[in-house]
Amino acid sequence: MAYQFVLIERDGPVGIVTLNRPQQRNALSHAVMRELVDAVETFDRDDEVRAIVLTGGQNVFSAGADLKEMASTTVGELLQSDRIALWDRLRNVSKPLIAAVSGFALGGGCELALLCDIIVASETACFGQPEINVGLMPGAGGTQRLTRVVGKFRAMEMVLLGKTMSAHEAERCGLVNRVVPAELLLDEAKAIGRQLAGKAPISLRLAKEAVLRAFEAGLEGGLPFERKLFTLLFATEDAQEGMRAFLEKRKPKYQGK
Repeated sequence: MAYQFVLIERDGPVGIVTLNRPQQRNALSHAVMRELVDAVETFDRDDEVRAIVLTGGQNVFSAGADLKEMASTTVGELLQSDRIALWDRLRNVSKPLIAAVSGFALGGGCELALLCDIIVASETACFGQPEINVGLMPGAGGTQRLTRVVGKFRAMEMVLLGKTMSAHEAERCGLVNRVVPAELLLDEAKAIGRQLAGKAPISLRLAKEAVLRAFEAGLEGGLPFERKLFTLLFATEDAQEGMRAFLEKRKPKYQGK
């Protein structure tokens, strides 16, 4: 299919999917996620592709969810849509996913990177889960996967205070594999992809599955719990106020309702 919000290319055995919504800082609208998932799954079915790189370019990976879209979303719409299923489909991709992160990876952008198997960050990368600042919370695995990577106390700081983490901090915490200059980011990610392409495909697939099973022990119960709480927040006045204030560029006035 022809894509509006993502770019795709092949570099030998490496498939590259680039978020292409620069004016919105690669905000992850429903349409963006559908295209992203379709592009990744297409590469996953291609026997010539052995690894897949996800990136947003040198300036920004993704600043998170599209709040203009989400501000008008109801609880019923969230429950009936395929938004969550799209994230699960990415989780089920069998080939190695490499995130090449430069600039902001916030909210859903951070969660997208966390879904990948290897993360390469540029020196400008900035990770965070700032949903609390608009009356929400992470809803695509942030509270679960982030905690498993950086530990309870660092995760609490990022999720409850909205604190961000620089590329080098993320490397020290084990959130990213390596940090490189921005101009070398994509080359480094593709080099890793080519290394992976030299491994036995079935071994790669099964090894990835085994590591994920170890990493996600307990995630089966945690993710539905997180999603339920995230969805319920859309029934609160504070969530609506937080998103409106963000769009209107003012400080929100929360009332605990």
